[in-house]
Amino acid sequence: MQVACGPVTPTPEPPPSHVRAAFGARDVEPELIDGGPAWRCGEAAIRPAGKPAEATWVAKTLDALDVEGLRVARPLRSTDGRYVVGGWAATKYLSGRAEPRHDDVVEVAVRLHEATAGMTKPRFLDARTDLFAVADRCAWDDERTALRPELGGRLFELMTSYRKPITAKPQVVHGDLFGNVLFAGDAPPAIIDFAAYWRPAPYGAAVVVVDALSWGGADRGLVQRWSHLEEWPQVLLRALLFRLAVHALHPQSSARSLVGLERAAGTVVELL
Repeated sequence: MQVACGPVTPTPEPPPSHVRAAFGARDVEPELIDGGPAWRCGEAAIRPAGKPAEATWVAKTLDALDVEGLRVARPLRSTDGRYVVGGWAATKYLSGRAEPRHDDVVEVAVRLHEATAGMTKPRFLDARTDLFAVADRCAWDDERTALRPELGGRLFELMTSYRKPITAKPQVVHGDLFGNVLFAGDAPPAIIDFAAYWRPAPYGAAVVVVDALSWGGADRGLVQRWSHLEEWPQVLLRALLFRLAVHALHPQSSARSLVGLERAAGTVVELL
């Protein structure tokens, strides 16, 4: 699930009956999970799948992923063996809710990316043209596009002056863990999706930190507590640039939702 982490999004539509039937939940009333876009349908969590190639990669990745101390939402196949039906995919429903346990979420990112270090680059990544992919490439200076100045573009340009080369090796990382790690009592944390990027391992943790500073009420010490991660200041800067670019490109952004990113930028600058 890719989120703008700020702009309000409309209530999503539930999976249609034929999709629920395909994943074994024909007679179950869909229940929106924490604002969506996923819906609980009995023991299944059904969510929009986007492009089939990417959704199939996510399903296969979640199916094979094994991380100590982490619950993983295993994919469900349809009655005819497909991972994607009518633009929807399903995983086993995992209990829990997102909580402001920011250091724990960063720890999830670190452990997860140790487990994904050997994965090959997904072929679909270079072909992605969605807003989040464009924002990611802008952050890493792989692409340039017009960003609305008043909604983050001006601050983006200012922050690029601090950008220096990074030598850390890229790998498969999850770039959207904030708000997507579930906690349920004493159970291990859970991940329910995988937003893939090809960046250095600490990038996933850095995006969590920027999101937590911007919209999660995190204390400024969060930045320092993870400063031992490889090339942390520059990776953290890329994460900030990514979220600024997302904000400047997203059609539902507002001056109000930019305030958190401005606050995060002040904290990141102190580290550079």
